[in-house]
Amino acid sequence: MNGFKYTSTNKRYHTWDYYLKSVFGEKVAKISLDGGFTCPNIDGTVSRGGCIFCSKRGSGDFALEITNENLKEQFEHAKNNIRKKWPGISKYIAYFQAYTNTYADIKTLREKYETVLSLENVAGLSIATRPDTLDEKVLEYLGELNKKTFLWVELGLQSSNDKTAQLINRGHDFNSFVKGVEQLRKRNIRVCVHIINGLPGESYNDMIKTVKDISVLDINAVKIHMLYILKNTRLFTLYQNEKFRIMEREEYIKTVADQIELLPEEVVVERVTGDGKAKDLAAPLWSLNKISILNDIDKELAGRNTWQGIKNKKIQ
Repeated sequence: MNGFKYTSTNKRYHTWDYYLKSVFGEKVAKISLDGGFTCPNIDGTVSRGGCIFCSKRGSGDFALEITNENLKEQFEHAKNNIRKKWPGISKYIAYFQAYTNTYADIKTLREKYETVLSLENVAGLSIATRPDTLDEKVLEYLGELNKKTFLWVELGLQSSNDKTAQLINRGHDFNSFVKGVEQLRKRNIRVCVHIINGLPGESYNDMIKTVKDISVLDINAVKIHMLYILKNTRLFTLYQNEKFRIMEREEYIKTVADQIELLPEEVVVERVTGDGKAKDLAAPLWSLNKISILNDIDKELAGRNTWQGIKNKKIQ
């Protein structure tokens, strides 16, 4: 028997699809966009080269490669593709995914965000960024935006281990991340946290600790990613030179199940794996079969007869 309350299917965790249907009463699709931003971790303000796992698209590989002047075209193109898969979709969340999407002056941010919000059937906005680009003016504007639309801000933590953050050239520490979360939540802005399993040098205990660390924060959602080693990245060079250990498939599935058990039940789990492009992926190749991984995470939780949050009280 499935004892988890935030589900209407066999899922034993609080899925993004379930959450959006509970908010909007229907299925809602998320459309990835490239707003033409850069990153302080690329341009030299904080560092150069970006995080070692980032591709040349700055983790925006599923946003269309179209210039910023064509945000409307990006949206329409992606919408048409989505409708081929889900013909009944009528609401969309615009997702500024590539690079750091609050790294600009307020005038620029306003132009980009509100261009998209003016489009038909856009029900909300999701903005991927870094805590070190959330100054007072940006926070004030996001607070204003939050009163007008269904707003999410997505923060890439990856790991709460500061040594790991230094190794991957993250450019900020865990304390900066916590302050960013606090400032966003102070304005009632919904926060989604990205974490990565399998980072170089990280143990099982490190990955579990990251989930425990974010579980005591006032967050609204989490995305759990597998570390993808993409060709032509600094991570790929590191992997070629040092051959650090990457997670096995079964190890990943069991780790994610353990993490889900620790997350508060009300926290939305937007992802439990990622979408590496086959042509760019060097390792792990087993990650390409996303559906089977999702199914096996479900089977792992069902086999244990556990669900999201069942062990959360132990870390309070």
